[in-house]
Amino acid sequence: QVQLVESGGGLVQAGGSLRLSCAASGRTFSSYAMGWFRQAPGKEREFVSGISRSGGSTYYADSVKGRFTISRDNAKNTMYLQMNSLKPEDTAVYYCAADRALSIAAVPRQLYQYEYWGQGTQVTVSS
Repeated sequence: QVQLVESGGGLVQAGGSLRLSCAASGRTFSSYAMGWFRQAPGKEREFVSGISRSGGSTYYADSVKGRFTISRDNAKNTMYLQMNSLKPEDTAVYYCAADRALSIAAVPRQLYQYEYWGQGTQVTVSS
């Protein structure tokens, strides 16, 4: 089992940047593929970005490709999401997640493939 805590959300103007962090407990962080999801009011939770156990593979939703960068530091048990050129459409609660045991995909990108979730951090982008 792993506990996840997000931080770094806040209010930013369109075109600005934020860096989200996800801190994980325990010594098994490198055993999990990790991902970021977001949920806007009235919408389903959607995949934003994912990263493999070693950090060697990444995947991005089309809506954020070229603007967001996912990374991880296994020595610090921490995952990051650098968000640049933010748009009002990026406004949502952002969640970090760790995948399920025995997942085969290097970078899972479906909700059901993730087992552990953080509490979420609010990102608001004003126009």
